[in-house]
Amino acid sequence: MKVLLASPRGFCAGVNMAIESLELALQAFGQPIYVYHEIVHNQYVVNSFRDRGVTFVDELQEVPEGSHLLFSAHGVSPEVRRVAAERRLNAIDATCPLVTKVHLEAIKYAREGYTIFLIGHEGHDEVLGTMGEAPEAMQLIETVEDVDRLELPADAKVAYLTQTTLSVDDANRIIDRLRSRFPNLVNPPKDDICYATQNRQDAVRKLSAESDVCLVLGSQNSSNSQRLRELAEDSGLAAWLIDGTDDIDPAWFKGHETVLVTAGASAPETVVEQCLDWLCKRFDATIEIRSVREENVHFPLPRVLRGLQKTS
Repeated sequence: MKVLLASPRGFCAGVNMAIESLELALQAFGQPIYVYHEIVHNQYVVNSFRDRGVTFVDELQEVPEGSHLLFSAHGVSPEVRRVAAERRLNAIDATCPLVTKVHLEAIKYAREGYTIFLIGHEGHDEVLGTMGEAPEAMQLIETVEDVDRLELPADAKVAYLTQTTLSVDDANRIIDRLRSRFPNLVNPPKDDICYATQNRQDAVRKLSAESDVCLVLGSQNSSNSQRLRELAEDSGLAAWLIDGTDDIDPAWFKGHETVLVTAGASAPETVVEQCLDWLCKRFDATIEIRSVREENVHFPLPRVLRGLQKTS
């Protein structure tokens, strides 16, 4: 067996920043530390923090007044911030700056009187936070068919934004349909889909032509990881999204010689290494690292943690 190990893969700058924020908060403040939703969408990461005493909550009423609370990388709505302040929570904002960018765009377009189409997945933490910035002005679009059902005149004042972790191809199909219906459609000067999502998708798209099977390391609730699996399948590969080696079925590789291995932006390199070790031991696999692009992006920690870091 030959394994093509995609690069870039795994943690993006936003995930690194969020995880480092939680690490430092735990070190500086001790237990209990609360996180609103999962810090990132990866069970390995979440469970490792839970084992160290971090509590993940879906309702702020679960957090005792005056406690330390982190907002996850996916961002939160103004209402969540208001309730956190009302409960006197010491909130630390670990929102990815690329998500914050989308929030600011939503505020800007709403103030200017646009109807905003948010292209994304219903119920995703990032979508909930973004729509909370201007709920009266925003409509969620998940499919091309959703565009066809819109009841607005062709000359309506409309703009679109996107969830940062979408499939680039899927988003472009929806955007093309929006433009065909609304010629005056406006959009931010820079795409919302994040650099890491695009890079990991580009790597899978390029390396799929040389592969038979694809393993994507990531959790089922990770949007960007699901998009990698779908992209590999669309490229003709048998593809599976797995949390780790316990999920692997040896039968997947029967009759196949080349395996593409990648990881979503919230999957740690530890689980990638465990997967590679499993393939080497089970199938005597050789590993070939295939880099399609370099990444050198870094996001600063939240201001309060930067101060603590200097004095710790």
